[in-house]
Amino acid sequence: MTSTTIPWKMESQRSYFAKALIELGERNPDVVVVGADTTESIKTLEFGKKFPDRLFNVGISEQNMVSIAAGLSAAGKIAFASTYAVFGVAHTYNVIRQNIAYTKLPVKLFCSHAGITVGQDGATHQLNEDIALMRGLPNMTVLVPADGPQTGKCTHAAADWKGPVYCRFSRANFPTVTSVEDPFAIGPAYVLRDGSDVTLAGCGIMVSRCLEAAEDLEAQGVSARVLNVPTVKPLDTATLARAARDTGGIVTAEEHSVVHGLGAAVAAAVAREHPVPVEMVGVQDVFGESGDAFELMEKYGLTAANVAEGARRVVKRRGRRSRA
Repeated sequence: MTSTTIPWKMESQRSYFAKALIELGERNPDVVVVGADTTESIKTLEFGKKFPDRLFNVGISEQNMVSIAAGLSAAGKIAFASTYAVFGVAHTYNVIRQNIAYTKLPVKLFCSHAGITVGQDGATHQLNEDIALMRGLPNMTVLVPADGPQTGKCTHAAADWKGPVYCRFSRANFPTVTSVEDPFAIGPAYVLRDGSDVTLAGCGIMVSRCLEAAEDLEAQGVSARVLNVPTVKPLDTATLARAARDTGGIVTAEEHSVVHGLGAAVAAAVAREHPVPVEMVGVQDVFGESGDAFELMEKYGLTAANVAEGARRVVKRRGRRSRA
């Protein structure tokens, strides 16, 4: 299901997360990790092997996981809480709201197995609403890294961030579209490819789909700018407004519901700053189903072809013809 023209390297975001945690733990004895019976799957167990006194596995008790992480944070620790997104967010939302967001405690909630690419576990485990839930919380920062290297950078950046952070990533291996040398900070969106006719703004795995779509569009005479938006909140409105002015239209792409996700955030931002046509590629207002991760992406429209089609609709809506 990957590009036939771009030789993607497929890597695990969880592995980069685990490596970054160990790097942080080696530098700072205050870094601690709290898990909820998924430490082997999430790979936080690797941190525990290195620092056995700093990994706390509380079992199938996600609300306790969040509360314990909050307590450790209040005591001065740099606390990471980590499990699957559906358990770490949906099961614990009010606890996150009251114990972390409301109190502004700098807990780092890093959740794997987000979105439709959870695959065979089916709709009950495919949380496609977590960005919406978490970006609606005051004081919460929301990160959606594009690939493994950027996941590691999110981990390091979150440790230094003064407030609470939510970061979501995938069970499936993702195409690597950034490098370990690329700069990263919480906040900015990054231009991966310049263009003048339309902007493709993606987060998570859909950044790679945007790059694929840009190649396809170039062959059709459409010049597409590609933005990697790893910080959904606070959103880089300046870069998005500039893209709106320069290209006249935006397509958003996310492995998440189109209801209140990246697309909704971008549409609201450009409506305030520089209104242009916006198309949204993502999971529609439906639940998923069991299946292979990348076959599900095809079925639910999370493809480069859908991104390219959204770009053609944007170009048509604003009346600019392609150069073909």
